[in-house]
Amino acid sequence: MFAFRIGKWVVQVILLALLSPISVFSQKTFLSLSALNDSADHYLPRLLEKKALLNSASAYIIETRNQFLPAFRFNDQVNIGSDNSTAGSYFSYGIIPSTSSGVRVANDYQAVSGNLAVLYGEYDLVDFGYKNALISYAKSEQALSQSDLQREMYILHGRICRTYFNLMISEARMVVEKETVKRYDTIFNIISALTRSGIKPGSDSSLAKAELSKSRITYNQINERAKNYREEISYLTGVSPDQILTDSVLMLIGKRKNILQTPADTLVNPLIDYYANLSKVYISNERLISKSYLPKIMLTAASWARGSSIAYDDQYKSIPDGLGYQRFNYLAGVSFQYDLFSGLHKKDRLKTFGFEREASELELKQQQISLASATRQAQNSIDITEKNLLELPIQYKSAVDTYNQKIAQYKAGIITLIDLTNAAFVLDRSLNDYAETTGNWYLAQLDKAIATGNLAGFIQSIQ
Repeated sequence: MFAFRIGKWVVQVILLALLSPISVFSQKTFLSLSALNDSADHYLPRLLEKKALLNSASAYIIETRNQFLPAFRFNDQVNIGSDNSTAGSYFSYGIIPSTSSGVRVANDYQAVSGNLAVLYGEYDLVDFGYKNALISYAKSEQALSQSDLQREMYILHGRICRTYFNLMISEARMVVEKETVKRYDTIFNIISALTRSGIKPGSDSSLAKAELSKSRITYNQINERAKNYREEISYLTGVSPDQILTDSVLMLIGKRKNILQTPADTLVNPLIDYYANLSKVYISNERLISKSYLPKIMLTAASWARGSSIAYDDQYKSIPDGLGYQRFNYLAGVSFQYDLFSGLHKKDRLKTFGFEREASELELKQQQISLASATRQAQNSIDITEKNLLELPIQYKSAVDTYNQKIAQYKAGIITLIDLTNAAFVLDRSLNDYAETTGNWYLAQLDKAIATGNLAGFIQSIQ
């Protein structure tokens, strides 16, 4: 016969007794939230992708610095062909071959050979801050990649925590529903005995059997949700679903752990830091644009050697005579380069990127407003949930007393089966309220931690 015994600490005693079906899990090792998140950090391809992009951004800083090393190029060419030229100037456009000398009365197509070796170097003596601006821009891109990785990890950790608590709630409700199945099974057995003795009609037995079947269906539905939550955690962390165990005791006894309470940290909140770094990228880019249109002062130097099968007196020699080096030269100079229309181009580009920077600043402001609102909403949920948790023991004790009375009244023939099943439903709901309300308290604390940038401390509190 199903019965409840109420004592001074009835709520916690009975609810702890309900946990006997899951005592098997206590022998296994519980993976903490911190361990699950650490596993995700080294497993999920999405995070590994972000880490690769961060490494790329770091490598780009080194590449940018090396761009400003002196440039030295060596070229050597051996040629054979004719040497016919005429007086006059022209633009070569880089594709017209050059001929030297060869100004004669008529064309001479006799083949001549030539050899030319050149060592050319150049270096930016003064760039008016362009180098530092470009390196600063590369560093801002690296900082953005770093904050993007941190934001992705932050969102992932929040998702794992949320799924973890939903799994805790579902597993606690499974315990409740398992006890509900037993309760209805007991009711069914009582009614069957009364029906066989002729005290109760057969319809009561059929109705009790329907309620028993309904409770089994509810249990299976909750079990399905729990399996899906466990599978999602496995997908995010790479941990086998069989190794993912939660402490559903907390959900059933209304016990709450001491959550780390710290003020909102907007300076290191990854959800804000990303947008702050995005604005810095646009600011760095504007500075780079301004510096890229300034003049350049360059040092240029070259040394070259040349040979030809045509002698100084315009006499053609054999082809092999032009393969050696016969003349040697060097040249050095300082050049000043500036586009006279740079001011106009700079103004156009700065105007374009100025609007993008403004958009990024507004995006940052929107994120700050959203997180501030989310923090207030989470605190409202915490306050209301804590008030509800104070009512749960009263609700539960009253439900137990009512159910025990209805059992006795039904046996005495005072009430109908509907009254008894209603009492059983209220008791079932009070137990589920423990799991859901406690779970909602944890979820609200999670929302607050995410919005205030304190997720890492929150995760450490849930051990």
